[in-house]
Amino acid sequence: MEAVTLKSVTIRPLLREDLAAVVAIDAASEGRTRRAYFERRLLAALNEPKLHAQFAATDDKGVAGYILARALTGEFGRIATALRLEIIRVRPDARGRRVGASLFDALSDHGSRHGIAEVRTTAAWNDYRMLRWIEAMGFTLAPNHVVDCAVAGGEYKLQRDDPATTPEAENPALDINYGDRSGNDFERLARDGADVRAMESGDLADIVRIDRSITGRNRQDYMQHKLDEAMHGSAIRVSLTARIDGAIVGFLMARVDLGDFGRTEPVAVIDTIGVDSGYSHRGVGHALLSQLFVNLGALRIERVETVVAPRDLALLGFLYDVGFAPSQRLPFVRRLA
Repeated sequence: MEAVTLKSVTIRPLLREDLAAVVAIDAASEGRTRRAYFERRLLAALNEPKLHAQFAATDDKGVAGYILARALTGEFGRIATALRLEIIRVRPDARGRRVGASLFDALSDHGSRHGIAEVRTTAAWNDYRMLRWIEAMGFTLAPNHVVDCAVAGGEYKLQRDDPATTPEAENPALDINYGDRSGNDFERLARDGADVRAMESGDLADIVRIDRSITGRNRQDYMQHKLDEAMHGSAIRVSLTARIDGAIVGFLMARVDLGDFGRTEPVAVIDTIGVDSGYSHRGVGHALLSQLFVNLGALRIERVETVVAPRDLALLGFLYDVGFAPSQRLPFVRRLA
């Protein structure tokens, strides 16, 4: 995209040289500096430009504001590509000049030119200034369910950490099969039923196989991207695989990044999770979540969040059973012409 001048503001792609200004504008809003977060985001955009959309608004004083978004290509069970608006900031003295609207127009134009049909975001229910801006930009409430759970230091939670007792007759969710053992001896934890370990680059073929058995689609490109992100792009590696008798039978792709959607507390986001259909009702899903919470507790991460599609009621029910609850964040969507 070439630079576009709108009255006294010019919209152009965000550049590496903008880092100091970006950090300063964010610090003026948040009251603290998050340089490491923005360094990771800018580096990720340079390494994978097709998956990121980042624009700056400039005036005679320099950077007046910026917007960061990335492509959703399969997270949360999605099929169609969408843009996820993650952060927008305007320099305090530039507010009231439609800088934010101009940045969003640039993002919308980028999406339309690349065949993307919608922009998605979330906001805290009591962030009134952001909610007013979201409404002004034409967003509406999305049908998705945003759910989260406090990590609480990874402390023991019966529903999550004990081996599960799901009836054999229950049907698995569309995007994931969760299961359990038929018995619970109250002496073993859910994570003891499988060998759960950090995800490695060599796990890709098994992850793609399991995902294809669940979704009916070959999403190797998406899985490769998420695996690369888990190995190299995420601030903290928390993605996991589960093995039984040496074979990978489940996986969980999650990331920890401080800063998306203006959040200031450490949050882990589960993007994708799956269990081999041949290992349903053996506690693999419980084992993955149980180990995830232990790991996040050791890392002092405070909360885990994910988004569930409205059709995935079985998955939503499972998450509620293991301690998740409706988030204080609301999901929004803006259709692009």
